[in-house]
Amino acid sequence: MPRTEFWNAPNAPTANTLIPASNMLVVRDEDGAILLQRRRDTGQWALPGGAQDIGESPAACAVRECFEETGIRAEATGLLGVYSPPQHIVAYDDGEIRQAYEVTVIGKPIGGEPTINDEADCVEWVLPDELDTFDIHPSMRRQIDHYLRGNYPHVD
Repeated sequence: MPRTEFWNAPNAPTANTLIPASNMLVVRDEDGAILLQRRRDTGQWALPGGAQDIGESPAACAVRECFEETGIRAEATGLLGVYSPPQHIVAYDDGEIRQAYEVTVIGKPIGGEPTINDEADCVEWVLPDELDTFDIHPSMRRQIDHYLRGNYPHVD
């Protein structure tokens, strides 16, 4: 379903839902590259992630979403943080307007190959010094920057 993301936008609609989601920040040990996917719905690059299912932990959600969206199997190794800033609003075409609520887990790859799917039209390993050449939503870039600066665990 198409969506519009707002970040620090005075014209953002008022949120009417809050749904737990988890992201996976996967880092390759040998070169520090970070796994990113280009979202089909926004065209922006993001960490793999999505809504948590009932009966699932945030870490299990992040592992599942990472594999579903990128083809990479990962193992959770730590917590980057909990991100739910009120200035990050996601509006869907069906009328749902979410305040983002994301638990972002740090992980390492344990298998698989980057694979496109219904949600991502490109999956790449991106070196930290290449990040500025990618269109990354400010909320995602903030999380990546927290990791790169060692500013975790972080709580909004």
